[in-house]
Amino acid sequence: MTEIPHHSQVWTYRTPRKRLMLWGGWLALVALFVWCWQLMTRDTIWAFVADAPSQAADIGNRMIPPRLSYLPELMPPLWDTINIATLGTIGGVIMAVPVAFLAARNTTPSVHVLRPIALFIIVASRSINSLIWALLLVAIIGPGILAGIVAIALRSIGFVGKLLYEAIEETDARQIEAVTATGASAAQVLSYGIVPQIMPAFWGISVFRWDINIRESTILGLVGAGGIGLKLQASLNVLAWPQVTMILILILATVVLSEWVSARMRHAII
Repeated sequence: MTEIPHHSQVWTYRTPRKRLMLWGGWLALVALFVWCWQLMTRDTIWAFVADAPSQAADIGNRMIPPRLSYLPELMPPLWDTINIATLGTIGGVIMAVPVAFLAARNTTPSVHVLRPIALFIIVASRSINSLIWALLLVAIIGPGILAGIVAIALRSIGFVGKLLYEAIEETDARQIEAVTATGASAAQVLSYGIVPQIMPAFWGISVFRWDINIRESTILGLVGAGGIGLKLQASLNVLAWPQVTMILILILATVVLSEWVSARMRHAII
């Protein structure tokens, strides 16, 4: 009996050409990283970098202990910070709701005109940080709490609008068809077919954005937009490190408390 020769093939995960392309890609990535690193550190004074640990230890020693007597003076600006975040969130949500309905494909009156405009508003709001908004508004309307509120509101439009219009597009079409089949008008379809479906998402997004705005509003005072950031900037300017420590502790406590409140509210709503 003649035995039929069997030529076995060795299976490989990638062909030699794909492996070569993969190694070439990694090599190009490493070269890009090295070039970017050299570009970013071109003006770095490495003597300062080497001395950084000792400088950090020196500042840390000066920051301890925190100045507890400074705490009563921080309560009014802390209250301003909370108000900036709360009023800014409310303003941002009010402006974001119509933008979200215009951006959603199933609710926009014009897919080719109004929807691109609404999407542009959302992208523009999300692209500019609240600190940059505050810088612009301080230059336009002057320093103070109003600039901080408007900056938070303008920043919130993009966040709330994007998540809300995605929630609108994910609504159950069968419920909308059922309301439409009863002969309801467009406003009634919106009120009874879409809004009830998105209300849990709406409240969850709003509370989540308020929690984020609490954190962002703490630094707006660095550019003159009011709040506890003004006290932080003033203490840094005079090198009052124990006061800086007290402010940072208060900011941390406020953020932790807002996180707890936000989590409880989202749990109760959703």
